[in-house]
Amino acid sequence: MLSDYLTVKETGQHEIVIEKSRFIAHIARAKTEDEAIQFIQSIKKEHNSATHNCSAYLIGETDNIQKANDDGEPSGTAGVPMLEVLKKKELKDTVAVVTRYFGGIKLGAGGLIRAYGKAVSEGLKSIGVVERQLQQIVHITVDYTLLGKMENELRNSVYPIKEMNYLDKVEIQMYVPIDKAASFKEWITDLSNAQSEIVFGGQAYLEKDV
Repeated sequence: MLSDYLTVKETGQHEIVIEKSRFIAHIARAKTEDEAIQFIQSIKKEHNSATHNCSAYLIGETDNIQKANDDGEPSGTAGVPMLEVLKKKELKDTVAVVTRYFGGIKLGAGGLIRAYGKAVSEGLKSIGVVERQLQQIVHITVDYTLLGKMENELRNSVYPIKEMNYLDKVEIQMYVPIDKAASFKEWITDLSNAQSEIVFGGQAYLEKDV
């Protein structure tokens, strides 16, 4: 698993108009090629009367799956420039479809390349990009006598609290960056005067806007 990577914030769409042609960028996450293909097919079905539904996607930790489709536009003028935008933005597990409704004015090869690239670029600005950071989930168990001090310090720290469970003792679950897990454990041990139980649980990604 990657320690961090960039991807689109959520599924969304954004429309621009160039020389009376409508270019609608649809962008989503896709963890597998099947998910990307299903998304592309759903957009094609939704916009089956469009002139073109061009697509591009990047899948995998090392971008090992890369595909671009011009869907009837001149070769290399749609899917490839769309893919290049995704690569330039260093996105992963992302699929884009640009739907074009022809407005009657031909753009030429250069114009098409700029239009499809701009549609994806503007779409990403509108929908948003996030950085996903892999976190270690750390379980801290303490007596209630330490709760006030511990909770105050944790809430004022840079580490997000995942949840708190009030049982016979208090269990606090924290998100900690993988490379900070060892130093975090030392900090909690010192903070609790070694009166806490610290267990590393699973891992999960946290997202922040970029």
